[in-house]
Amino acid sequence: MADRYKNIPLRVNENGRTYRANPIYPDIPETSDDIYLITTGGDRFDTLAQEYYSDYRLWWIIATANSDQKRDGLIVKPGVQLRIPANKDEVLEAFENLNSSR
Repeated sequence: MADRYKNIPLRVNENGRTYRANPIYPDIPETSDDIYLITTGGDRFDTLAQEYYSDYRLWWIIATANSDQKRDGLIVKPGVQLRIPANKDEVLEAFENLNSSR
């Protein structure tokens, strides 16, 4: 998985400092292949991404799909049902399309 910020354009502020625009995250529709789980103590979005996608950097897919859950960082509250989207490649393509032409 490449850096998700690579195609988000650099901008320059009035002081000459460069920065990247905030990324736009796609809507992630439910599919019949999605995985649902109940979290346990110690679950984190990045470790779940590593387990299900073999790439911890894809934590944002799981977090975005579960944006209705209150979260504080990468740690997930125990006892919460989370959806792990099965259509990871489609989500990545949608993210790329939303952010590459800005």
